[in-house]
Amino acid sequence: MNRFEYVVVDIDGDYAHLKRTDTDSDELKLVARALLPPEITEGTKLLYEWMTYSIMD
Repeated sequence: MNRFEYVVVDIDGDYAHLKRTDTDSDELKLVARALLPPEITEGTKLLYEWMTYSIMD
């Protein structure tokens, strides 16, 4: 299964804009906050693995 690393760039209501940090990409991914851990803030590092987002230490 694939593993991706993201950082929360912006929170906009029920959505968050995520930027991949494990590759050189300026593209932002729009994700519903319901799919993300509830305690995220801007700057939170996330790991996407096995179709689940979790906070990275």
